[in-house]
Amino acid sequence: MPRIPSAWRSPEGLLLLLSVAMPLAHATWMALLNNFAVEQAAFTGREIGILQSLREVPGFLAFGMVFVLVVMREQTLALAALVLLGIGTMLTGQFPGELGLYATTVLMSIGFHYFEAVRQSLTLQWVAKERAPLVMGRMLSAGSLATLAAFGGIYLAIELGGLTMPWVYLLGGGATLVLTLAAWVLFPRFPQATTQHKALFLRRRYWLYYALTFMSGARRQIFTVFAAFLMVEKFGFDVSEMTLMLLANHGLNTLIAPYIGKLIGHWGERRALILEYAGLVGVFVAYAFVETAWVAVLLFVVDHLFFAMAIAIKTYFQKIADPADMAATAGVSFSINHVAAVFIPAAFGLLWLVSPSHVFLAGAAMAAVSLGLALFVPGDPGPGAEVARPRPRPAAGE
Repeated sequence: MPRIPSAWRSPEGLLLLLSVAMPLAHATWMALLNNFAVEQAAFTGREIGILQSLREVPGFLAFGMVFVLVVMREQTLALAALVLLGIGTMLTGQFPGELGLYATTVLMSIGFHYFEAVRQSLTLQWVAKERAPLVMGRMLSAGSLATLAAFGGIYLAIELGGLTMPWVYLLGGGATLVLTLAAWVLFPRFPQATTQHKALFLRRRYWLYYALTFMSGARRQIFTVFAAFLMVEKFGFDVSEMTLMLLANHGLNTLIAPYIGKLIGHWGERRALILEYAGLVGVFVAYAFVETAWVAVLLFVVDHLFFAMAIAIKTYFQKIADPADMAATAGVSFSINHVAAVFIPAAFGLLWLVSPSHVFLAGAAMAAVSLGLALFVPGDPGPGAEVARPRPRPAAGE
């Protein structure tokens, strides 16, 4: 095995490397998608909505990872999922028709969603509770740095290198495959401290976690699908302009994400989630009425920074959960997260044809529901303290 510093041959080191590998393919796919779909496949809001709904189907089926874990270790599954993500991205540019884009999207999405579910499970198992917000912030920062590199590479490849989008898809997916191979070769197979349950279940005491996860998935679609599409359709951004905007977005996230992790560790999950959801209500209302491109870009950046606070949902679960529930609940929670995601892009794609403003106002309503749920998060969550208890009313005369 190649010699690398022992401090990096650790579970946290592996998680950081995988957090870099994933965005190289996924960021490439996301950055080019809207322009590739419009310019090469003549997509309208209807087709992009169908594609985004298909993209979320593997996320809805992420509970299937529980059954895969019967025959495969979680660490191995994480690497296999990254291979699928890389291959799916490489093939995207080779099939520019409607059906081809749908098929490669599903392949890419299987890899992406299974990797994300397994990464969440491994993080919650391998990282101590007191370090989890900081480590997750670092992982977000590492992912944003990799995304920044991917967007910079895309800009240089298209503007200076003269490469076409199919070639850029090949390079982005190939980079993920190279780093996945490095992770397989350089890191040992780490043991699991707690044997994980390998069956599907829902626990009543996790109801608030499930509800927050469901609303997060519904709300996330407004940003992922329609905020970016707004920039292309309404403000006419081309590939270079979209890439520059995303570069600035992830540059800020690279710098700020570790501090968001520290903030969550200092403030606690309740305050962080209340701040996130209150901010998102305002952002989505502003999206509904924005008429100036630079204001829309600012909203896009602020929106993305608020979503980094979703770390708090994961650390809340880590504090209340049985350690043996991490893997199974990661798969189930990804399925819950994607229940609404399967139908919202297609349904809201039709609503978009009527009024884009209504799409973003619906997102504001979703954020308001999440804000209400955040008020139930206790200040010091743990087993037996999963939900904030109402303060007893004072007795008459007190």
